[in-house]
Amino acid sequence: MRRISRLTRVAVGVASLALAATACGGTSSESNTGDEGTKDDKGLAIAYDIGGRGDQSFNDAAYAGLQRAQKEFGYKTADIEPTEGETDADKEQRLASLAKQGYNPVIGVGFAYGPAMKAVAEKYPDTTFGIVDSVVEGKNVASLVFAENEASYLAGVAAAKATKTNVVGFVGGVDVPLIHKFEAGYKQGVTDTNPKVKVISQYLTQTAEEGGFSSPDKGKAAAEGQIEKKADVVYQAAGLSGQGVIEAAAKAKVWAIGVDSDQYKQEALAAYKDYILTSALKDINGAVFALAKSVEDGKPLTGTQTFDLKSDGVGLSDSNPKFAEVPGAQDAVAKAKEGIVDGSIKVKTE
Repeated sequence: MRRISRLTRVAVGVASLALAATACGGTSSESNTGDEGTKDDKGLAIAYDIGGRGDQSFNDAAYAGLQRAQKEFGYKTADIEPTEGETDADKEQRLASLAKQGYNPVIGVGFAYGPAMKAVAEKYPDTTFGIVDSVVEGKNVASLVFAENEASYLAGVAAAKATKTNVVGFVGGVDVPLIHKFEAGYKQGVTDTNPKVKVISQYLTQTAEEGGFSSPDKGKAAAEGQIEKKADVVYQAAGLSGQGVIEAAAKAKVWAIGVDSDQYKQEALAAYKDYILTSALKDINGAVFALAKSVEDGKPLTGTQTFDLKSDGVGLSDSNPKFAEVPGAQDAVAKAKEGIVDGSIKVKTE
């Protein structure tokens, strides 16, 4: 039997808040800490979204949550990569394989796992499933969703304070409702701070299969186009493609704004970090760990779990010392956060 941790249960929303046999041809890893792990001692498993581990953003944040659970609970974990051009059936097979092997919980990282998650969860009622960035109904499913629009609003406030040309950019990976939330919050934050600032928006692709979340070259080209139009701050919500946006901004010596993880701290982006003004954060790490912790404690989270500014589930980083040098930026962001939390500022989702 899997051992039960004696640690105090993590509250919902953190503060209120591989794989032994690779499915569908994807690559994976499996690890076990210490001698406590046995064949039956299997814990958290995650299936990555497009871009996979190493995106320095969305998927890496989920992996950090897995590493935290592995260290704290001393059990086997698994993480598995997506395959290029895969179908919902491929995703379903991947999730089912993890559940069949005894991993619990099993988390699909990204809204693309929605249809597969619903089908598999019904077949494995004793396994707790989690999905990031989508709502899937099911007695044994926890939907881990975030107020990306709120964090993006703060990013817009920072951009409006930092721009000297009164032109800023937004690069979205794929033209889907989730990324619309990032754009909507960002634009509103910019406009509420300085109506004179123009926002240039561009989506890299219409579908994820076209590489919108996994093509740094596409991100770089989009950012270069916006910079040519005088944008001196560019915010990206584009997964792995966002690395190209950051590279383009750094080479042009203008500001980039990161997403999901604190990209100023990412080792792979160290060459560009002086030009990463800030990042709009989503505590995917904490959400993944919270679900794993709830299962370990025998009280699995289910239903919709929302991570917002009020619960510190989203936010804005201030790791770059240069952020403090932008006149009025810190005070404006703090004031905006207060307004969102107390309800005096309503942030749009479209």
